[in-house]
Amino acid sequence: MSRTSNDAFRDFLEKVRCGRLSVDEGLEVLSSMATLYLGEIRLDSHRNFRCGIGEVIYCPGKTRLQLEKIAEACRDRRETLIFSRMEREQAEFVRESLQGFCYDDIARTGYRKGEPAVEGGRVAVITGGAADQRVAAEAALVSELCGCEVARYFDVGVAGLHRLLSVLPELRKADAVIAVAGMEASLPTVAAGLLDRVVIAVPTSAGYGANLGGAAALLGVLNSCCPNVLAVNIDNGLGAGISASLIAGGGCRRG
Repeated sequence: MSRTSNDAFRDFLEKVRCGRLSVDEGLEVLSSMATLYLGEIRLDSHRNFRCGIGEVIYCPGKTRLQLEKIAEACRDRRETLIFSRMEREQAEFVRESLQGFCYDDIARTGYRKGEPAVEGGRVAVITGGAADQRVAAEAALVSELCGCEVARYFDVGVAGLHRLLSVLPELRKADAVIAVAGMEASLPTVAAGLLDRVVIAVPTSAGYGANLGGAAALLGVLNSCCPNVLAVNIDNGLGAGISASLIAGGGCRRG
């Protein structure tokens, strides 16, 4: 938990202990802490405290009004806010409602940076090819927003193994490695066989016909012979970034 959030909870519990708030009043406050009800949207405002990761809003399918409601409801909250798979048009009208809002075109991610909830570590992000860059950019940005120091090594696929070997000394400095690859997705397995680190494999939809939109890459990493390979779903840079930050931070929260 962030130090500011920790102080707020301590103040709240002290009020209950001293009788300044009744138990029933305390329960009502805890209920409001857990959920922000915005009509058809319920924000999980307790996630930062419970999981060490702040709210993430998946943008496809959401209307302008819904996103504006979310931005206004989160305006005074201190944790980092992430808008996943956001289009530039959506970013423009959220920017009007949320001070400090930024948008990354390549990662397709909007965000308002707050206090990280986990202790920062080192994360390295590698890709098989330039076609994997958007997914890798999402993973790298999310890891940074979660408080990690991130190094990027793109286009180091095993079709030219020397490219991966040239960055191996730097990868060994990381606490966790994210390997983003399409085609047959051999990069995560090769990297994991050279490292004493967890390698989070992100299969991507990049590839020719038999790649089947990333299904072949997903099956490849699920069948990896290296026990230190963990897999997220196809193109899921967000999940990889969050998982890597929790591993790199040792699962420890601030405060």
